[in-house]
Amino acid sequence: MAPMTVNPITGHSLRFKFIDGPVAGKSYDHEFSRNGHVTFRETDADPNAKPGGADQYLVASLGPECHVVSYLSPAGHTLTTILDFKTMKLVAFASNEKSLAMQQGTFECLGSAPR
Repeated sequence: MAPMTVNPITGHSLRFKFIDGPVAGKSYDHEFSRNGHVTFRETDADPNAKPGGADQYLVASLGPECHVVSYLSPAGHTLTTILDFKTMKLVAFASNEKSLAMQQGTFECLGSAPR
């Protein structure tokens, strides 16, 4: 896999907070590693539970403040999220072979992801 260009997602941890859609009221911490892997966990979940993850994520920058990140989990779920770093708002599309849902919310930067 080719190295990712510099962006505010790769190598960082972000918390997604959804206000509508199937996961309304829930928050998820995402760690986007520099090697292209992502792990995620619901913030209210059992801290000893194994986090979800994907072997690859992709980032596209639409401008200095707007970026898109997408990943496909081994369970067959895809999450594609548009992040506006000026407003700290997000729009996400979650899908699998049976459903497609749009979700809106906010996000916050938690710092650098572990290496």
